[in-house]
Order: sequence, then C-alpha cells, then structure tokens
Amino acid sequence: MPPLVIVSNRGPLSFAFEDGRLVTRKGGGGLVTALGPAVAGTGATWFAAALSDADRQAAAAGTIEAEGFRVRPLTVEPNAYRMYYDVVSNGLLWFVYHGLFDLARRPRIDRRWREAWDAYRDVNRTFAEAVAADADDGSTVLVHDYHLSLLPAELAQKRPDLRTVYFQHTPFCAPDALRVLPASIATELLGGMAAARACGFHATRWAAAFEACTHDVLGRSARTFVSPASADADGIRAVAASEPCTEALRALEADVGDRQVIVRVDRIELSKNLLRGFHAFDELLRTAPEWRGRVVFAAFVYPSREGRPEYLAYRQEVEGLVRRINGTWGTAGWTPILYDPEDDFPRSVAALRRYDVLLVNPVRDGLNLVAKEGPLVNERDGVLALSRESGVWEELGGVALELNPFDVSDTAEVLASALSMSRDERADHARATREAAGARTSQQWLGDQVEAAAG
Repeated sequence: MPPLVIVSNRGPLSFAFEDGRLVTRKGGGGLVTALGPAVAGTGATWFAAALSDADRQAAAAGTIEAEGFRVRPLTVEPNAYRMYYDVVSNGLLWFVYHGLFDLARRPRIDRRWREAWDAYRDVNRTFAEAVAADADDGSTVLVHDYHLSLLPAELAQKRPDLRTVYFQHTPFCAPDALRVLPASIATELLGGMAAARACGFHATRWAAAFEACTHDVLGRSARTFVSPASADADGIRAVAASEPCTEALRALEADVGDRQVIVRVDRIELSKNLLRGFHAFDELLRTAPEWRGRVVFAAFVYPSREGRPEYLAYRQEVEGLVRRINGTWGTAGWTPILYDPEDDFPRSVAALRRYDVLLVNPVRDGLNLVAKEGPLVNERDGVLALSRESGVWEELGGVALELNPFDVSDTAEVLASALSMSRDERADHARATREAAGARTSQQWLGDQVEAAAG
C-alpha cells in the first residue's frame, strides 16, 4: 500500500497540562472511534487542527507519536479557526446538509459571512500546504468531512501525484437545498470535493444527492463510492467490561429497578431530534396508561456547540420538556425520565448494556454509530427503534423497527410495540440486529477508501 495520510479537523490525539507537564490522551469523536483501530500502528501520518493551548504547544514539536498514532497537529490563527469552524462549517454547512435552516430567518449571507468563507478557504489552504510539504511521493491522502471540502482541489494543484479521496460524514442535501448558497460558493464547494479521485459517503442516498448537486451546479458528474463506517466492536466491548462501566450499570439498575428501560445516547444537537423523542414518550404515557410506572426513559445526552445560540436554546427547551413530563407523570416512587447531560462514556455504555428499547430517531444523520454500538453490547435482547432518515437505516433497516422521526404518534406506537414484544421475538430481533451491526470492520472501511484512491 502507498504511504497513507489522514486529514481531519479533529485528530486521534489530544493534549492537556497536568502538574505543568504536557500529557497525551486519545482523542474522541466518531471518526477516531471508527477509523482509529484500522490506522493505529500502520505508520500513517494524521494531520489535524491544534484545538487547545496544550495542542498548540504540542504542535511546536512537529510530528508526535503516541497511542499507535503518528500525528501532525497544525496551528491555525484562532480567529480564522473560529470563522472556519463555527461560522461556516457548523453555522452553515451543517444546517444545509441536515436540512435544519429556518429559511425565513437563516442563512443570512452578508459581508461578514463572506469574510468567514475567506477564512474557511484559508484554513483549508493551510492544511493543503502542510500535507503537500510533508507527504511522500504517490501517497494516498484521505480527507475527512465537510470542514475540509476545499482541500482536494488545493492538493490537486499543489501535489498532483497524491491520490486523494474525500469522505463526507454528514448527509448530503438535494440541489434545491444547496441553492441557499451563492452560486460562486456552491461551485467552489462542490469543485473542491469533486477534485478528489472519489468522494465517499455512508449511504447511497447521500452519494446520489451529491451526484445530483454536481450535475446541477458543475454540469458534470463526480466519482462516488458508498462505504458505511463500522463500530469499533473490540473497543466498545472493552469499555463495557471495564469497572467504571460496571459501577455505572449498578447505579442505573438501582435507579430503574425491574422496570423496562428506553435508552437514548446522543449529543444535545438539533438533528438528533430529542424533543420529538420525549414528546413521543409523553404520548405513550398518555395513551397507554398501563405503562405508567413500568417504564423509564433514560436519556444520556451531552451538550454540543453551546457557543451557538440555536444549540443553547435547544438544550433549554429539551430540559424544560423533561421537567414538564416528569412533573406531569412522576410519582413518589417513579421518575419517568432519567436525564443525564454529563459526557460520561462508561455511563453511556452502561445504558447501552441495559436498554430494553434503544431509541435512535434523528431527523437526518450521515450514519449513526450508536445504532451499531448498542446491539453489540446490549445484555437484555434489546430492541432497536430506528429512524428511516438515518444513514445507518440502509444497513439496519431490515431488522430494526422503523419510525418516522417527524411523526410523534408513530414513534409512540413503535415504542409501545417494542416494549410489548415477546421474549422470543426480542431474542430473534436482537440476534439479527447484532449480526447486522457487526458485519463490517474498521479495516474494511479503511480498505474501501484506499481502494477508491487507487481507482
């Protein structure tokens, strides 16, 4: 295999100061979880932004090797990074790709936003210059996610010998949705991605949407491939077997007793559809009183992007709804919703071990690894209730219970069906879901990307 380079906004290592010393930690995030096991130990160089003061100090040393990774942190001017990340990547592209804009109000493309786009372009160029200066001749370069959409075109100009693949982790939108962007921006964005040898997506529908956009905007096609990421089965099972996870499971068992448990593990993020999930649980308790006192909704969710007002307002609305539902239905011996907003991964995995129903109901998701991780560690023949709008539906839709994420009554009915399944039905469902969720490995996902680069 040619020399391998990975490029992403967030890398597989992070750094912190402890007692005045710089220490290395394994990074988080879905990309590191899915790709890290296949990349670790290969000698591949992973370029990523230096996000903290500790990261920036580490970047001064150049390439760092730890935890099986070889990482090049890149220092980006803080204000440029803020505009690249907060304003363009998360403030506009994320909303476009997920169909989340309130179009009567947003987006607002003005002079200041165009300055942010200039910063987005500059940060992509900074990455390109670092990769071009460091990569060996003929290297395979895997560029990950919408933060770096312009990077393939920059690399094609600077290092045409490199074999570049671009992989998008979010959904992709239809041409009509992309029309909120100025024509020049849409052309630059799509042209940046299409300059790669191939563009990868987790699901066929996202690849088809991208192809439709390139035809509409660029007047030509782009080579795509579909390769869904896998869960890190060994990693998630190791966490499930750990003492912190076992202690968290004991605490959860003490809270819920012998009741059935609906679980969700998510970021508090608009596309994850937390509000409708709680409204559906409220409707279940209202329309099926036999479940009152017999089921607990355990929500292990953690804040995300709270620098953006939309996300802060969303969290406040979620927490207000939880208080209302608990106030309406709770009794002295039963709290209907156990709400935990702490980012505690062992506790989240403990919940995945314990669920009777796992609710995954995004309005739109590029993939959704939780839908794969849950069945791999669950110990109760739990049932997966899955949104048909998630990218992972393409893999698990044949075994999961289908729900329409916009239809609260439908979701309530699916929850009731899942809770009412017989023991044999649950066992058959859990076996099939577990097999489908574990059908692919990190090595296969990496192999698909490398193969696309060679094509």
